[in-house]
Amino acid sequence: METRPYVSWELIGDFMTAAFVKVGVPLEDAKICTDVLLESDRRGIESHGCNRFKPIYIDRINDGIQNPVTEFEVIRETPTTAVVDGHDGMGMVIGYKAMNMAIEKAKKYGMGMVAVRNSTHYGIAGYYNTMATKENMIGITGTNARPSIAPTFGVENMLGTNPLAFGLPTDEDFSFQLDCATSIMQRGKIEVYARTGKETPKGTVVGSDGSSLTDSVDILKKLSSGEAALAPLGGIGEELGGYKGYGYATVVEVLSAALQAGNYLSMLSGIGENNEKVPYRLGHFFIAIDTEAFVGAESFKKTTGDILRQLRASKKAPGEDRIYTAGEKEYLVYLERKDKGVPIGESVQKEFIAVRDSLNLDIRFPFE
Repeated sequence: METRPYVSWELIGDFMTAAFVKVGVPLEDAKICTDVLLESDRRGIESHGCNRFKPIYIDRINDGIQNPVTEFEVIRETPTTAVVDGHDGMGMVIGYKAMNMAIEKAKKYGMGMVAVRNSTHYGIAGYYNTMATKENMIGITGTNARPSIAPTFGVENMLGTNPLAFGLPTDEDFSFQLDCATSIMQRGKIEVYARTGKETPKGTVVGSDGSSLTDSVDILKKLSSGEAALAPLGGIGEELGGYKGYGYATVVEVLSAALQAGNYLSMLSGIGENNEKVPYRLGHFFIAIDTEAFVGAESFKKTTGDILRQLRASKKAPGEDRIYTAGEKEYLVYLERKDKGVPIGESVQKEFIAVRDSLNLDIRFPFE
């Protein structure tokens, strides 16, 4: 049962946009940043929504390690590809413009890909794939991140959580959206556990001595200090296929660095030689594939929809009510929250009030 107060999307959107503008983000860019964050909450992906507004974006701008004004520089381009330098600007703005560029290329030539370097955290990967599916295109994106995952048979955090995300248009009310980190657990979810006083599930985080860690607050500290690492999808070792998650995380790392001559692995720690905070300089990639160029959009969407419907109609395990396909649960959360608003927990309430007061914004929240 939800006990947090719901606040209207309009109020929270107006607040975050106004706050972004106050710290130097241009208005149109601020609207993009706000929409990416709120879309995460609309889908119930709270690890990347309002929870991260202050600590990931406002604080990093104030710390001088993220530029509020985004310089989107195209440094190399062909009809179907481009390499972009984001110059430590707003990752959501960079991601939005890069996927738009990939989509426009796909409209002309059937496919488009844009590789980005020197960017910052871009929110949920699925946001950009949804941009593609709305145009009847397949969307694919991935990003590297500060080191968190240990290689199979290792305990040192080397790879980021490195999500690899796919969006597929369908003939249903919602598209297929697979947006997954390549670790069992991502840092954002552990941050939510820490905020709510919950333990991190056993077996998802390994200490430098090889032990399994569960104290969420302690894990966040040790991830930063290098005394802990996330296990890749499949878990520690090879018995349950941990090498597969490790392999996919490496693929994302390469595609987020090698195509654009960007930073990778320990270069993404956000910590300088003298232990000072420095820009993260992340890399992303965005791919758009026009289904019309193959069998036609309507044919593709129907076949995809038929596959998903047959999966959901397959035999269920004893005691289970239904089978879901990727993107369905998020769509159901959207239907539940679209009129209610966004639930705001106590810790985020305090952050919102602190940001508002520090920026002298004329906004009153209903939870005060």
